[in-house]
Amino acid sequence: MYSRIKRLVKRKLIERFTIVVNDAELGYNVKALTGINMDTKKRDHIMKELFKIEGVREVAEVTGRFDILVTMYSKSLDQMHKMVSEQIGRIEGIQSSESFIEMKSRQKAMPYMPSKDKE
Repeated sequence: MYSRIKRLVKRKLIERFTIVVNDAELGYNVKALTGINMDTKKRDHIMKELFKIEGVREVAEVTGRFDILVTMYSKSLDQMHKMVSEQIGRIEGIQSSESFIEMKSRQKAMPYMPSKDKE
């Protein structure tokens, strides 16, 4: 098993090993995606400021109606509201935002990963 993993790392099919933390068990029960339109001249400043916010997990530059999508976690809807309105909304260069609270999520394993249902 170890030699196979070593070969996969060498072939760069595996980049790193990690763990998956159960956010809900830690009290982070609210997840939101926030689409943001921004002044692109202030991109670096905005990215830096977003990552200063405790609940921000990921920032992705995207195509479509938003310039970036921000994945955020909080312990309550009230905390999420404050994060969006009092922190994100006050970052210089952000022109508009729209948040999407995750109600329920389902995931599908990538084709190269074993399904959890096949046990």
